[in-house]
Amino acid sequence: MVNTRSQTKMAENADLLALLAEMKKSMEKGQEEMKKGQEEVKVGLEKRIEQDQAEMKKGQEEMKKGQEEMKNQIQSHVENQVGEIKDHINSCMERIEDVQSVKREIGEVKGEVQRKIEEVENRVQGKIEEVEEKVQWKISDIEKRLSELEHRPINFPANPELTYSRPTVKRLGLFSKLSSTL
Repeated sequence: MVNTRSQTKMAENADLLALLAEMKKSMEKGQEEMKKGQEEVKVGLEKRIEQDQAEMKKGQEEMKKGQEEMKNQIQSHVENQVGEIKDHINSCMERIEDVQSVKREIGEVKGEVQRKIEEVENRVQGKIEEVEEKVQWKISDIEKRLSELEHRPINFPANPELTYSRPTVKRLGLFSKLSSTL
């Protein structure tokens, strides 16, 4: 079997063609596998994106719910604080009104006490003057009687044991001093 050059070349070409056909099949198979892999990656990515978007949406809803709860808690706390402040202010206002009422009552009682003091002072002054007049009248009456007794003759024998010196009665300046000090 002698091969001719053309036969050898043809045989080499046939081998090359077979190799090329096999390479083409292998490339097509590789491309299909790549396409299939890309498709799988694409599907996987789409699923992953959908899952991530669902998780993000769920997270946003939870955040929104949390913000709403926080807002409600803050609003409730503020309303409680405002209520407590209003109660404290009302309590202070009542105390102020009570203090003002007590001040008015103190002023009224003070005025009444002052009137009573003046009334008592006037009565005491009147009594002092009345007693002073009575004492002065009695002093004058006693002085008059003493004067009469001094001018009347005594019919008794002069017995030195029975005689005594009479004290002179002077007007007391005590009552006039008392009335001027009150």
